[in-house]
Amino acid sequence: YNTGGGFDYEWSPDGKWFTLEFIGNRHDPYSDIGIVSAQGGAITNLTNSGYISGSPRWVLDGNAILFQTERYGMRAHASWGSQQDVMLVFLNQDAYDRYRLSKEDFELLKELEKEQKKAKEKDDNKKKDGDKEKADEEKVDQKDIVVELNGIEDRIVRLTPNSSDLGSAILSKDGEDLYYFSAFEDGYDLWKMNLREKETKRLHKLNTGWASLMLDKKGDIFLLGSRNMQKMDAKSDALKSISYQAEMKMDLAAEREAMFDHVYKQHQKRFYNVNMHGVNWDAMTNAYRKFLPHIDNNYDFAELLSEWLGELNVSHTGGRYSPKGKGDVTSNLGLLFDWDYQGKGMQIAEIIEKGPFDHSRTKVKAGCIIEKINGEEITPDHDITCLLNNKAGKKTLISIYNPQNKERWEEVVMPVTSGQLNGLLYKRWVKQRAADVEKWSKGRLGYVHIQSMGDDSFRTVYSDILGKYNNCDGIVIDTRFNGGGRLHEDIEILFSGQKYFTQVVRGREACDMPSRRWNKPSIMLQCEANYSNAHGTPWVYKHQNIGKLVGMPVPGTMTSVSWETLQDPSLVFGIPIVGYRLPDGSYLENTQLEPDVKVANDPETVVKGEDTQLKVAVDELLKEIDKQKK
Repeated sequence: YNTGGGFDYEWSPDGKWFTLEFIGNRHDPYSDIGIVSAQGGAITNLTNSGYISGSPRWVLDGNAILFQTERYGMRAHASWGSQQDVMLVFLNQDAYDRYRLSKEDFELLKELEKEQKKAKEKDDNKKKDGDKEKADEEKVDQKDIVVELNGIEDRIVRLTPNSSDLGSAILSKDGEDLYYFSAFEDGYDLWKMNLREKETKRLHKLNTGWASLMLDKKGDIFLLGSRNMQKMDAKSDALKSISYQAEMKMDLAAEREAMFDHVYKQHQKRFYNVNMHGVNWDAMTNAYRKFLPHIDNNYDFAELLSEWLGELNVSHTGGRYSPKGKGDVTSNLGLLFDWDYQGKGMQIAEIIEKGPFDHSRTKVKAGCIIEKINGEEITPDHDITCLLNNKAGKKTLISIYNPQNKERWEEVVMPVTSGQLNGLLYKRWVKQRAADVEKWSKGRLGYVHIQSMGDDSFRTVYSDILGKYNNCDGIVIDTRFNGGGRLHEDIEILFSGQKYFTQVVRGREACDMPSRRWNKPSIMLQCEANYSNAHGTPWVYKHQNIGKLVGMPVPGTMTSVSWETLQDPSLVFGIPIVGYRLPDGSYLENTQLEPDVKVANDPETVVKGEDTQLKVAVDELLKEIDKQKK
């Protein structure tokens, strides 16, 4: 069995069992829910599903296990992002039969059990001692769980009425109500469902980030792990915040040493290659430990982690430090400026599409000069960025001069953040490349860029190649500057289609099959900035003989990582925990991927807006298509 080193598990209330999330059928990362005796032995797979199931927890006094699965939800097109449901697996038939009773029959059963309890108490004269009575109650609470594994697959039920982006979930103490976080809009809200009446309602519109739901012995519910702790009364569902203040004196040097030891152990136990890439890990650790007494800040400590872990000659590792303090954030006007302009102010070279000035009301155009921001003049010794500090999303007065007609005027805009500007510039870059491909190929080829190896990018690629480019003869697939994810399988499947028949309506060709895969030629671009799965994806593309690779060599960085936050949450380090091994025993990690057609984009051509790699890819694909047609 495999858990990947980090997994969800929970003790049973009687202390005799574990429930856990594990990889049960050699199908990582598609996890199952298991149960195993605390005495040891084999894990019993309760779900045995090809879908991801996780977050198991004991409920109903240990008679059932609550978990979540993506089995019924809208699946992610690619790596992750599936919708989930809350599920319940009953460990014995009696608990399952009680769950299936109607509201009326369940009320009758509870009345019968009350009468039986009264009769038993009347007959038992020894229950007058309060301490003894309390001990008996505790003994009842700790009774052994009855686990009937035979037929358990038929005692799994779906609780949530519809799949969604789920957070934490929990059952009430009596098992009658399901509480769960679900995000239908911006963040997670708290929902409640009465399981017997199937009535669902949103209790609190929290719009919160990830938080965990926990029960106390009384049955009240705690909301933990979000912006603040909250407690909800089980009877009234009223929510109140919990405030606290705690102080702790820290020995930071000792804490850094403890974190150093933790990083050592984690890499020793979880590094994907058992021989640690041939590095004597103990000797290497001792060589770097001597620097610890001389480090008094987290900047240097993160650098120490990076240098030390870098000795493993592996990607996906190193230390990162994120300071807590916030500095000035420079906003942007969504303009590109002419850096050859020497006069006062800033001369506009281009208005970026969808930026603050891209609207019908503005008179601003290329050639105009920004003279002032909020009344402050832009001078050679007064940089524009200083005047744009902390202005993102705020109304800002811009003074403009048009040198062609000598007109001066003012406009109010809302500057954007650097992140928003980068998004606009990325879309601009993609549109430019797509236009070049259309021009160079005379409309015969389409162009898609895979921004990241994830669901959003895959949906864009899928939509474009089978939508606006479906009539093209071929597709240029650009993976340059992609930082990774997990998309190699999906890209392989999507672009390896082979036409097997045509759908025809009264003599009109309506669709080629397969219709959900590209079944014509393609070519793939790569560069030195490809990383992680952006190494694995072009490797698979080439290995499966789908098409040629054009560009520059890609470093061998195909591992999967666990980024772990340390005891000091401002520090993070990486452990490459999954390697990708070939039949001959070698790994993709550290194996450089060479293109079929090697071509560099020189800086001199890039600054002119020329993409040599793209032009070569277009020419190569057109040659291949014309060759096939002959």
